[in-house]
This record gives sequence, C-alpha cells and structure tokens, in this order.
Amino acid sequence: MTPVNQPLTYIQTDDCIDDDEYPSKHGKHGLRVSEAEYWENYYEKGEDCISYEWNNGILEEKPVSDYEGSVIYSWFHEILYQFFYTYPIGKFITLDMGFRLALPHKTTIRKPDIGILLNNNPVDIQRRDKSYKGIFDVCIEVLSDSKPGYADHDTIEKKNEYSLVKVQEYYILDSKKEKTAFYQLKSGKYYAIKPIRGIIKSSVLNGFQFRIDDLYKQPSLEKMSNDMVYHQFVVPFYQQEKLKSKQEKQRAEQEKQRAELAELKTHEERQRTEQEKQRAELAEFKVQEERQRAEQERQRAEQEKHRAEQEKHRAELAEIKAQEEKQRAEQAELKAQEEKQKLSLLLSKLHQLGISIE
Repeated sequence: MTPVNQPLTYIQTDDCIDDDEYPSKHGKHGLRVSEAEYWENYYEKGEDCISYEWNNGILEEKPVSDYEGSVIYSWFHEILYQFFYTYPIGKFITLDMGFRLALPHKTTIRKPDIGILLNNNPVDIQRRDKSYKGIFDVCIEVLSDSKPGYADHDTIEKKNEYSLVKVQEYYILDSKKEKTAFYQLKSGKYYAIKPIRGIIKSSVLNGFQFRIDDLYKQPSLEKMSNDMVYHQFVVPFYQQEKLKSKQEKQRAEQEKQRAELAELKTHEERQRTEQEKQRAELAEFKVQEERQRAEQERQRAEQEKHRAEQEKHRAELAEIKAQEEKQRAEQAELKAQEEKQKLSLLLSKLHQLGISIE
C-alpha cells in the first residue's frame, strides 16, 4: 500500500524484457493459430516472455508501455483501488486477464490493461478464473507506440471492437498526452466524454472522477484528500489508511513499550540475579572466613594443647628431678646420720679404752 503522505510513484518490473533494445528472438506475432491452440499454448506468457492477444486466428503481440506509461497506469490503478475501497460497486482486474469478443464479422481475445466489471454485470468472475467469460463494463489501455501500428491498435481497432461488444466506457492513457482519450458508449457508438474544467466524470462508475492533468502529475493521497475532485472517495480511504497508520504506530509504540518493559524486567532480573550471586558469594566468603577462623582457633587450641603438654612434661621432669634431689638429700642425710652414729660409736669405744682425742 502506498504511504498516505508520499507521492504515488511506481517502478513496474517484469522478469521478461521485451523492448527495442532487447528484441524478442522467438516472437510469434502474426502466426496463424486456432482459438483452441491460442487458449492452450499462447494465452499465458510462454518461453518467449511475450503476452499475446488473438485476432480472428492471428497472434498479436501485446505492446509494452514505457516507464512513464507504467507510472500513469500505477497511479490510475491506485485511485481505482481507493474508489472501489470506498464504494464497493464492482471489481477491477489487471495482470493480462483476457476476455472473448464475439464480433459480428470476427472473434478476438483481448487483454485490457485494466478491466472493470460492476456488481450488476450478468457475468461474475471467480477467484480461480484465468480469463473473464463476460464483457467488461469499462476497459482501460495504456497506449504504446514503440512499434509502428501499435497506437492504431488501441485507438482504432480496439476502440471499434469494444464498442461493438458494448463496453460502456473506454479510456486510452497516453504518456505523451497526444492520444489520451475517454469514451462513453451511446446508441452503440463511442462519443468522447467532455471534460468539465479538465475533469473526467464516469457515468458508469457513479462518483468516480479525475483530473486529466493529474494523470501526469500523480498527486499523493494526502494532496488528493484535500482536493474536492477526489474528496468523496480518497478522504475515506485516506482517513482509513491514516487510522491504520496511526494504529500501526500505536501498536509499534506499544510493542516498543512492551519490549522496553520486558527489557527493564530482564534488566531487573539480571540485577536481582547478580545481587543474589553477590549475596551468595558474600555468604560463601563469610563461610570461608568462618572456616579459616575455626581452623585458626583449632590450630591455636592444638598449639595451646601442645604447649600445655610440653609444660606438663617439663613439670613432670622437674618433679622427677625434685624427687631425685630429695632422694639424694635423704640418702645424704641418711649417710650423714650413719657417719655420725659411726663417729659417736667410735668415740664411745675410744673413751672406754681411755683414749682421748683431744
């Protein structure tokens, strides 16, 4: 979807390149084939990447527009989308959707760049259909004059065919502005729709109108929403798109806030986890400290016990020495007494013998 505040500019691409610079090597233009062969082998793009229409037994290469034509096509496609979005009175179909024209003097199969069928068209189209079985109410062709005869193909031949099968309106969009034309069917013939102050108003699509100059200016949705020419069908679309954009912005902001809240919660969880980790590490550190202190106390107790045992051992040694000294003293005392007794006994014997020591 085109952003509501940007110009409607487009680049149309195709995997198949077919222009003057890259001519087709396998083109079947002008080949005579039956209608059955056309539907079977040439209706859809083949290996030559060329889209063909069928003109009463002859293959006709469908012209490719220039870049400016593709931009005009895309802008027109966009305003049609806006119109049908606001007023769902029908469908518009692109992508080489063909329809069969049973003309009085011949039969053709054409692929308009845009085909429109109203809801009251007697023939509806199904989602899986690859061709339209009825007659479009409006056909739109982007003119191509890249090869001789291409312009006449749209401005003369298709114009005549579309009028004969009663296509109610036929628009030709020319990037060079020279052959841009808008026709309305009246009494079996096409008459040019007269612009009113440069504005084309459709009688088939009630309420659909556009300024011819805008085909070449491609104003943005925002500009068209303020333009009375497009006001009736662009404003609802624009407001809806603006509302969608606002809702998307709000959803994005809510998602951002949820993401930020989730990130904040994650950050808080990380912080809590880190704090828990730090507390666990601190508790482990304290446990280690307690273990170290307990070990130190145990070692000190062991040392005290060892010192006490040493002191006890020294005391026991001292006691033994004291006992030994006491014993030696007692023995010396005993010997002294014995010596004294012996001396006294000796003196007594000497005295008895009348010997005096003095």
